[in-house]
Amino acid sequence: MKQTTIETLAREDVFHLIGKEWMLVTAGSLEAGFNTMTASWGGLGWLWNKPVAFVFVRPERHTYQFTETHDRLTLSFLGMDEKARHTLNHCGTVSGRDHDKVAECGLTPVATPEGSVGFAEARLTLVGRKLFRSEMQAAQFLDPEVRERWYNERPGGSFHTVYVVEIENVYE
Repeated sequence: MKQTTIETLAREDVFHLIGKEWMLVTAGSLEAGFNTMTASWGGLGWLWNKPVAFVFVRPERHTYQFTETHDRLTLSFLGMDEKARHTLNHCGTVSGRDHDKVAECGLTPVATPEGSVGFAEARLTLVGRKLFRSEMQAAQFLDPEVRERWYNERPGGSFHTVYVVEIENVYE
């Protein structure tokens, strides 16, 4: 990974980047342990005079415990080729509690200078420091159809925890 500047993101279509390419959200450290999960929801923007990412993690996800106990996380973008799709699909459907997803996908974990975990295979990695977290609640939804569709009694239907992270560094 080679450090670059936040301006690198100006070349990216963030709607495509997150919504179509998807990302691996990884929290933890090589020393203490880490987990990664696939996400296709989130955002990038400017808040509190800082470049930020908005990250959503459901509490039943194994990655959740790592996001809760570590100050930083990474967002890794692997591209759109067949191997990347396989990796993203696998990391989004099996749990790190039961599988070594990283080994099963042939990913190479690397420590970032900030102490987070990224992957050598990533074409783009963002390191974010948590600034804010909030748990979604039913009463906060203004559109009941959104709540009913995405948050319900079905498995995986619990409310997300939202994290706003300051993008501290960008690596290519």
